[in-house]
Amino acid sequence: MREKVEKALEKIRPMLQRDGGSVELVDVEGSVVKVRLTGACHGCPMSQMTLKAGIERIVKQEVPEVSEVVAV
Repeated sequence: MREKVEKALEKIRPMLQRDGGSVELVDVEGSVVKVRLTGACHGCPMSQMTLKAGIERIVKQEVPEVSEVVAV
């Protein structure tokens, strides 16, 4: 499952990088994916919306086994 999640994140990274940020996979625990927002995304007031409305939505779409994506 980790490989599937990483492939999904590869699709998301270019969008984040256009704004000076990125996302890295930290861990997959059961059906929960842990990511770290980096660059301009780290500390951005919109990062929670980016995480839930963008990253989580796409990861769940690509990897249906995922129940939640959380930032660590």
